Amino acid sequence: MSSTAESQIFDRLATACVVAVLVMDRAEDAVPVAEALLAGGITAMELTLRTPVALDALREIKRIVPEMLAGIGTVLTPEQIAQVIDAGGEFAVAPGMNPRVVEAALASGLPFAPGICTPSDIERALEYDRRLLKFFPAEPSGGLAYLRVIAAPYAHLGVKYIPLGGLTAANMVDYLREPSVGGIGGSWIAPREVIRAHDWPRVTEAARAAVAVRDAQRRES
Repeated sequence: MSSTAESQIFDRLATACVVAVLVMDRAEDAVPVAEALLAGGITAMELTLRTPVALDALREIKRIVPEMLAGIGTVLTPEQIAQVIDAGGEFAVAPGMNPRVVEAALASGLPFAPGICTPSDIERALEYDRRLLKFFPAEPSGGLAYLRVIAAPYAHLGVKYIPLGGLTAANMVDYLREPSVGGIGGSWIAPREVIRAHDWPRVTEAARAAVAVRDAQRRES
């Protein structure tokens, strides 16, 4: 994938702005939850590699719900980059800044956002020309106040952050108002226990509420 193609994927993530982060226990739940998210207006999702069914779930989504922008999170090894591509993943995200994983993603052309939590993490990511970074864990690390401090020295470089970890329906608008934030990731939209219960209306309701907050913030800005 070319740098232009990566930019297009990242532009789609920026347009979606709110990314649903999911932990899946059953691959057969993937399509219903994707459809429930789309019904609520969420058009991007990250399936975490915290369970063994994530890649199979991704395959089902890309086969049946291709309009959903779907990627994989919790990518920890170079080998997983190839697995994400084989499953049809459109992007990948990591909790940390592992040079070997970044190099594998760059070599394969997979759009990739490494995780950062310190200025040193940011500078290592910049060495690989990464301009979209996952800020994790956002709230436990100090939240917006901390992000503003560590992001300030790099603001002139156009770096954008996707905070994840501790974000909720209550605090998402504060993050969306921050100029350095290019989008947010949220597990509260489709929690693991809600997926297990097959409560798709609840997923749609949470997605619709998040999209309403996003759209209201855009009208204000």
